[in-house]
Amino acid sequence: MTVKRDLAQLLQADIYGITAEELSLGRSNVEIVKQMIAAGITVIQYREKDKKAREKYHECMKIRELTAQAGVTFIVNDDIDLAMIVGADGVHVGQEDLPPEKVRELVGSEMLIGLSTHSPEQAMEAQKSKAVDYIGVGPIYPTGTKKDVCAPVGLEYLEYVANKIDLPFVAIGGIKEHNIGEVARKGARCMALVSEIVGNSDIQAKVAALRKAMKES
Repeated sequence: MTVKRDLAQLLQADIYGITAEELSLGRSNVEIVKQMIAAGITVIQYREKDKKAREKYHECMKIRELTAQAGVTFIVNDDIDLAMIVGADGVHVGQEDLPPEKVRELVGSEMLIGLSTHSPEQAMEAQKSKAVDYIGVGPIYPTGTKKDVCAPVGLEYLEYVANKIDLPFVAIGGIKEHNIGEVARKGARCMALVSEIVGNSDIQAKVAALRKAMKES
């Protein structure tokens, strides 16, 4: 199987940016994405639960334009229709969403599919699936950025995935500058952060500090 161009890029990414306008200090998702790109983040997920479909469409069309120009992988959270309509590089789904195999039937062979996992059983199931390109592993720590989040899975599950699962994975949930080194030491190469990035007034400086903390782990 030929590795997709965007999957190859995801494999090399260290930070996976996720939007959250309510935490962005009054800045729009589009402005946040511009700053993430300027900070050198190469994978960005649009996650927006509360806006109307038309507003999300217009935002994503602008973000698709920005990410395409910058060569950044653009993932849409949960909304398969929106991901397809705007020509996103991928869609990320959860355990309560459509099964990845059905998502693959809808999006075709070129779009990346990410799946959130919270246990060894879910990770093994994802690995058996031919539809999943990468998994989310978490929440590692307690987090308040997602309303329907499950209890923290901790570092033990992260270590399990790092040692037992062949799929690329992204660690997520409560990761901050003060603990990102610990997450890296347990085997995570790519980490998703939300409030730590979008809630900072200087995103480029924060991303630089996060990368420094990862390297010092």
